[in-house]
Order: sequence, then structure tokens, then C-alpha cells
Amino acid sequence: MNSPLLQLLVLAGIAVFLILRLKNVLGTRDGFEPGPSQAPLPDSGPSRDFEVIEGGPDFDITDHVEEGTPAAEALASMKRLEPGFNVTEFLGGARGAYEMIVMGYENGELDSIQPFLAEDIYDSFVDGVAAREDQGLTIEANFIGVRELKLLDATLDPDTNEAELTIRFTGELTSAVRNSDGDIIEGSLTDVKRQKDTWIFAREMGSDDPNWMLISTDG
Repeated sequence: MNSPLLQLLVLAGIAVFLILRLKNVLGTRDGFEPGPSQAPLPDSGPSRDFEVIEGGPDFDITDHVEEGTPAAEALASMKRLEPGFNVTEFLGGARGAYEMIVMGYENGELDSIQPFLAEDIYDSFVDGVAAREDQGLTIEANFIGVRELKLLDATLDPDTNEAELTIRFTGELTSAVRNSDGDIIEGSLTDVKRQKDTWIFAREMGSDDPNWMLISTDG
């Protein structure tokens, strides 16, 4: 056999051998094997995970007054003096106190609300109830609810640590005034009236007495 032909046959045999070995190592693809894993995405920059920043805004304050205002600074000072003080919780308590005080006055039941009234406020309530009684008038009232409550201002006296919080209430209730014969001479038992009040509560921050006192009822 001619030498070039022999060399060609030998090379062909080697090529077939290598192809078979390569097939055994890599296997074959029939269309159902998963494709190659996706290459990782290029780095898109630094991680955007949120970080807690010390000294950030106190949302318990900024939910109710604008950040950086004197009222916000006063509230922050109150919290430093009394770390357990929470503005949102206070306003929730003020909502309940408003109903209690309004209904206490309407019904002439002042003993239950006296601990929450400054002396001059209590005296004015006593005078109002006494004037009604002198005229033989009674009030029949039903409290519907507080439609609006807004913290208008906050101040803190640095010398006495006395805090004052000014709140605007819009309450809804039915109220009827009856004369000595029981006849309704003012108001209605069914018509809901809207009553707006601006009240100021005060308390010495850090004191053992947890009660806030109503010191002003200007409407």
C-alpha cells in the first residue's frame, strides 16, 4: 500500500477515535437539558439597602408638627426630659379627655373631671352649671365623636419644665336644653351639632404626676 494512503488512513482513524472520546466526555444535547447558567449581571453600583441614620427625624413628632419649627423643638425637649413621653399616645388620651370633660360639663357632673381641670377652669365650670340650675334648666346631651383633632402648638418653659400643648378639637354631639317643665327650648335630640374648641393642656415634664391639666378653653 502506498505510503501516503497509509498515512491518511492512520490519521483518519485517530480523528474518529478522538471524536468518540470527546462525545463520551461531553455527552449529547437532545433539546431538554437546561442551558448554561446565565452569566452574572454587571455590577450596577453600590447596594441600595436602607440604613438607619442616627439623629434622623422623629416621626412621632413630625407626623403632627413641621420639622424644625419651635413646636417640634419643644416636643423633642419634652422627650429628652421624659423619654416615655409619646406625642401620638398623648393625642389619643386627649381625644378621650375631651369627651369626658365636655360630657361632664353638659351633665353637670364636675366631680369626676375636677382632677383634670386647672382651678380657674373648674371655677368657671361650676359657675356655668350653677347658672343653669338657678334658671331651672337641664341639658340632655349625647356625644357622637371627635371629627377632627389637631396639635396646633407646643411650648416648654426651660426654667420650670412646664409643657403646654394646644389642641384644636371638632366634636360632634346632640344637645338639648330643657326648662323646668321639661320642654326643649334650645337645641335638638336628633340634630347633630359641630362644636369647635381650642384647648391648652399643661404639665411639668418629668414629674411624678402623670395627669395633664386643662388650663385654657378658648374657642
